[in-house]
Amino acid sequence: SATALLVLAAVVGLAVALGLLPRAPVNRFCAASNNQTGFLCDDRVTCIPASQVCDGVSNCRNREDEQEELCGDLPRSLPGYLVFTCSNPGYWVYADQRCNGMNDCGDCSDEMGSLAACPPCGLEWWSCSPVLYEYCSCVPRRLCRDGVQHCLSWSDEYIC
Repeated sequence: SATALLVLAAVVGLAVALGLLPRAPVNRFCAASNNQTGFLCDDRVTCIPASQVCDGVSNCRNREDEQEELCGDLPRSLPGYLVFTCSNPGYWVYADQRCNGMNDCGDCSDEMGSLAACPPCGLEWWSCSPVLYEYCSCVPRRLCRDGVQHCLSWSDEYIC
């Protein structure tokens, strides 16, 4: 019976290798630079930011980040951990664009509120009500005292 089990294991292994039997789904979740949500390449070492998946540029050695199976019906074909759905369900952004300080959804739902669950402005940001739709509740400190109003209160020019 041990021989029969070995033969069965070999047959199943060969069938999986030849693609005759479905493989178990591969967990590709990883943390890319700056602790951003990422996609793990087949080499199990390279972790690319979520927003580099299905962008038309192959970032993985075997092009697995651009394969039709993954990119064929965006965002439905992407694993859930790579997608953030905006408050308007017709819009979505890549998960690494959530809490990045930029208004990627167009309504700030990727930066503010319970859906996004973002921390308060970080050290490199200034908290205010921005003038431009590009930012939501923080503006980059590099814009402070640059002679251009970025906050409704002008605090980026006089306090920051």
